[in-house]
Order: sequence, then structure tokens, then C-alpha cells
Amino acid sequence: MALYLIGDVQGCDSALERLLQHIDFSPSRDTLYLLGDLVNRGPDNVGVLRRLMALGSSAQCLLGNHDLHLLAVSCGVRQPNKQDTIQDILTAPDSHDLLHWLRHQNMAMHVGNVLMVHAGVLPPWTAAQTLALASEVEAVLRSDDWVHFMPQMYGGMPNVWRDDLAGADRLRVIVNALTRLRFCDAHGAMDFSVKESADKAPAHLMPWFDVPGRLTADTRIAFGHWSTVHIADRADVMCLDDGCVWGGCLSAAKLEASDTLLTVNEAPAWERLSVTCPQTMDPLA
Repeated sequence: MALYLIGDVQGCDSALERLLQHIDFSPSRDTLYLLGDLVNRGPDNVGVLRRLMALGSSAQCLLGNHDLHLLAVSCGVRQPNKQDTIQDILTAPDSHDLLHWLRHQNMAMHVGNVLMVHAGVLPPWTAAQTLALASEVEAVLRSDDWVHFMPQMYGGMPNVWRDDLAGADRLRVIVNALTRLRFCDAHGAMDFSVKESADKAPAHLMPWFDVPGRLTADTRIAFGHWSTVHIADRADVMCLDDGCVWGGCLSAAKLEASDTLLTVNEAPAWERLSVTCPQTMDPLA
């Protein structure tokens, strides 16, 4: 049995189909772990969701910022922007079922010593705490009260985690870290002003995974969200957003079940399998 971790699909169902063929994926044998941003900016969002729904438990999915945006638009909390391509989901005859399925996906996942998030993990969080905090957001999104949470989700403050945060502020920090995070300062304060690679950031900022004292340093972490980041081969973190829909690739990392139990010191650098995807969007837009 193989496990495949897949980066941001962004509504590119044809690329996803070609990637599954390339890796010889079998739903009876293998499991997919998709790292969020399943939809938006690509040409066939409804095809992506229908494909993943049909795979049942063989496809385990995270929610990314674009997926949450779709949910917010679907309930009238946000207006579509000019680059959105999610209208095919909103007008589909099975739209209700698709959105219901999406709301019941994960904010973080953990298999062995591999932690999966869409964007990042705050430095003071352990892997166990990350999963516990993710479950708080998951519970709200899966509840009948999810629509009331949507407008409270937006905003960049607070930008620092405190264990005593409560209510909307607490959930907003969790969502921002798991679905939007790229840069922190040395004290773990999130900064959302920079989208480019690390060499474009102000001197006081660094990628979240390079903050000194990060409590998940002993956990292997796979994430997406950051198509412009450039990480040298390393065993602890891997970004699987290789720019699908931005003219890059849709990529998967293959792990055998035993590989998920390796420590950071034992594990080799991550390897990836990729298919190309035509450019239709500006990665910094």
C-alpha cells in the first residue's frame, strides 16, 4: 500500500487525472492525501470535487484558503473576485452535495510522523496541538452554525498565538496559520504581506518552518500553498505546491506505510512525481 501526498490542484482536473495515471494510483490499494486548495483558478473545479468524492476513503483531503473562500462565496459572505473560477460548482446540479462534502474535509492530518497542513504550523504548536486546534475549526465547519462563522474567519489579527484566545479570535488564528501562513518573525508573529519567496521578504521575517525553537522540528511536515517558495532538499519539510495552474506542475510525494514512521533524522529528502500543467494564472495575483 502506497500513500501519495498531493499538492494544490486548484481546479485542474485534467492534471489530477494525468497525475493519478502517472503514479499508477489504485483506490483499492493506495491512499491519496490532498493538501488543500482543491479548487479555484483552474478550469474544472466541479470535476475535481466529483472525482475526489467518488474515491471515498481512498482520498483524504485538507481545506485550503481557496476552498474556504468557495464556502464563503456559496453562502453569500464573500463576493467572487475576477480571477475566481468556482462558478461551475455554485451552479452545478449537485452543488449542495459538493459543498456539504467540502465542509467535512480536514484542516490538518497526521500519519505516523508525517504532519500535513495546507499552509503552515505556528512555532509554539506541537504536532498534537496542531491536530487538536484543527479539530476545533473542523467541528464548526461541520456544524449547522458554519455560516455564522464564515464572516468571522476573515482578518489578519490577532497574528500571535496565545493559549487563552477564545471565540472568533481563536478560530481565526488557527485558520490563518493552517491555510494562509508563509512568514513569521522570530517571535512567531504571522505576517501576510509577502507572497514571494523568502529572499524577497524583509529582514525581520522568515519562513514559518525556519523560526528558531519550532516545536514541530522533530516532525516531518508536508504542505502546499506557497508555489513561489524554494526549499532545498531536506527531510523535515516539503512544499508540494509546484505551481499547478500557474504554469508549473501538479506533484505527489510517494510514501510507503513504513516511511511515515521515520524520524526527521532517519528520513531521506522527499522525492516527488509530477505532471505539467498549462499556465493560466499569475502566481502573485
